[in-house]
Amino acid sequence: MSEEKPSLIPTAAFALMPTCPEHRASRREVLKMSLAMGALALGSTLAAADKDSVGLDFKGPMPTPDQILGPFYPVQKPVDGGTDLTRLKGRAGQAQGQVIYVTGRVLNLHGDPCPGVNLEIWQANGAGRYTHPHDRNPTPLDPNFDGYANVVTDSQGHYRYRTVKPGAYPVVADYWRPPHIHYDITGKVNRLITQMYFPDEPLNKKDPLLQQSWAKDSLIARVLPPTADEEADAKLVIWNIVLIQG
Repeated sequence: MSEEKPSLIPTAAFALMPTCPEHRASRREVLKMSLAMGALALGSTLAAADKDSVGLDFKGPMPTPDQILGPFYPVQKPVDGGTDLTRLKGRAGQAQGQVIYVTGRVLNLHGDPCPGVNLEIWQANGAGRYTHPHDRNPTPLDPNFDGYANVVTDSQGHYRYRTVKPGAYPVVADYWRPPHIHYDITGKVNRLITQMYFPDEPLNKKDPLLQQSWAKDSLIARVLPPTADEEADAKLVIWNIVLIQG
């Protein structure tokens, strides 16, 4: 007799949906809302998340909140799109700026690793300009940086890539966006569009996109000194991502 598998509780009624919508709500409200969306699709109630289901644990980690896609999603994606953004294929130079290694894990609400999750990543260069035709920032482009990567998590949910810390950039006269990196994350069930920020940035406190997040602290990475695996003048940036199901 075949072994019964736990049932999945969808996060929304149709296909891949964001992990968690961006609004101010309590921890319990957010998790109840996510479960309720799936319950409606199945014609069931919150009680469907029984002990045999892969449901939501109110005492577990919170899902990573979403953020806007932004206006600078790549128009034409680089052919290589590898895990080292500091060097472009066929060019000898290296991108300008502080070299960082960004690493972490993609987990679900139970803390289980999510393998095979695709992370699409894009960012401004070290001076704060995107390789995008609509970016009017007068800061020069970096000929050795296109600001795009495509990374897939391993069997334990780990991801890692090498890049430079993005610079801040002006939006309007009195509003600058703090350094951040965009993510479009596609798992087997969930899709999440979000942004990762850096700690101890003065502009973080003035950024409405970050400050209006219901879980803003979870969007800020940790920055550590390099290990033996990175060059001495690099920084190690650690940021874990939590999807509802994976």
